[in-house]
Amino acid sequence: MKTAGIIILIIGLIMTLYTGFTYVTKEKVVDLGELEITKDNHHNVHWQPYVGIGMILIGSVVLILDRKKSRTT
Repeated sequence: MKTAGIIILIIGLIMTLYTGFTYVTKEKVVDLGELEITKDNHHNVHWQPYVGIGMILIGSVVLILDRKKSRTT
């Protein structure tokens, strides 16, 4: 449980700092034998910083619950 909480916390921190990324795909437009024309399509993926903050909170809760669980047993 502790490892999962730490991973969720780190992912939340990264998502808060970087609120999106861009990737490129190639699309074949024309293919005439040896002549080939391609087009680069840019895709943007964005999320609100609130998502990262929420994941930080969830990771913190998981760590706190794990600490309480280990103290009682």
